[in-house]
Amino acid sequence: MSLRPDLEIISGWIRRGARVLDLGCGDGTLLRHLHETRAVTGYGIEIDPDNVEACIRAGVNVIQTDLDAGLSDFDDDSFDYVVMTQTLQAVRHPARLIDEMLRVGREGIVTFPNFGHWRCRVQLGLQGRMPVVRTLPYQWYDTPNIHL
Repeated sequence: MSLRPDLEIISGWIRRGARVLDLGCGDGTLLRHLHETRAVTGYGIEIDPDNVEACIRAGVNVIQTDLDAGLSDFDDDSFDYVVMTQTLQAVRHPARLIDEMLRVGREGIVTFPNFGHWRCRVQLGLQGRMPVVRTLPYQWYDTPNIHL
């Protein structure tokens, strides 16, 4: 299984046998990898029905819900790690969600797209539009990103 570079780095930070909550888990790639290589247990949270279905097919525990509703279904310190990759920019209340991450997990890991990278800046400068890249293949008018 080939992981995105950020997921590869994150998987090295997660200790064996940990409890992990993956916010905006997509198709469950990270949780599946962590289960297979680090024997973690955990859940993914995802809103997209196609990704939820992909998680179920892959045997990943997934809950379909909107992260903007919060994490009230989870008790304090329910997880060793709460991971949110490439999702922060798509939620309406990022500060509130980060507070919730730190409530339900002992450690929080957050990644987000680097639109300040020189290639993105060049594309924006030359084409006058938000960059379309492999990891975020959305046109400016059809993107889930509401915070850039």
